Amino acid sequence: MRSVMIVCLASCLVWGPLAAQWVTFPTPGVPRLPDGKPNLAAPAPKTPGGTPDLSGVWMVGFGYTGNLARDLAPGEVSLQPWAAQLYQHRVSTHGADDPQGRCVLSGVPREDVVPYPFKIMHTTNHEIVILYEALHSYRQIFMDGRALPKDPNPSWMGYSIGRWDGDTLVVNSAGFVGDNWLDNNGHPGTESLHLTGRFHRRDFGHIDLGVTVDDPKAYTKPWTVHLGLTLMPEGELIEYVCDENEKDFKHLVGK
Repeated sequence: MRSVMIVCLASCLVWGPLAAQWVTFPTPGVPRLPDGKPNLAAPAPKTPGGTPDLSGVWMVGFGYTGNLARDLAPGEVSLQPWAAQLYQHRVSTHGADDPQGRCVLSGVPREDVVPYPFKIMHTTNHEIVILYEALHSYRQIFMDGRALPKDPNPSWMGYSIGRWDGDTLVVNSAGFVGDNWLDNNGHPGTESLHLTGRFHRRDFGHIDLGVTVDDPKAYTKPWTVHLGLTLMPEGELIEYVCDENEKDFKHLVGK
C-alpha cells in the first residue's frame, strides 16, 4: 500500500537519529547492565504513590500500521455490511482518500501503531499525557474520577479517562469523529466508537497493551488486539513536519 510505504520510509529515516540526539548524556534513572547498556528486563518502576510508572518513550512492534487486526483469526473482526463495503473500497484504492494524506490527525488506535514513537508522561496523580511524535498530537488521560462527556465535541483523539486495575492502567476513550481510520488499510471507526486500552508494564522495557474496539455502528461485535511496546531508553521525540512542502497526496491515485 503506497501510503504505508511512505510512512515506513519516513520512520526508517527517523529511527537512526532518534536515539542519538544526546549521545553523551545517558538517560537518568535507567537500570544498566555491567557493560553499561540499558537493562530492559529490570523490574518495572513505580510512582511515588505506588502505582506502576509508565513514563518513557515507547515504540510498537512493526507490522500493525496497515492492519491493526493482523493477528486475529478470520471472523474475529466482523463488520457491518456498509462498513465492510467501505473497508474494501479503502483497501482496493490503496488509501487514496485517507485524510492523513492531507495531514489530518490519525486518531487512536492508529497513532499507537504507526511506526513513530510516543512519550508517556505522568504529569500528576490525576492525569497522564501521551505525546505522539506523528503529527505532533497528544492525548490526555484523566485519572481524577470524572466520567466521559455525555455530549462531546467529536475529535480525532477522543476523550479518555483512566483507572488502575491492580498493576494495569485501564483507559476508556470515546467522543471520536464519525469517519475515522483505525489503521492505514482503513478499518472504519464511527462516532459510536468506544476504545478500552489496558497498559501493563511487565518489566522496565516492555508494556503489554490490549485494545478493545467496540463500535456497534461499524462492527457486529467488539474485538481485541494485543500489542507489544518496547522502551527506547536513550531516545527522545523529534520534530515531525507533515504539511510543509507536502508532495505525497497528489500521487495517491488509488491504483
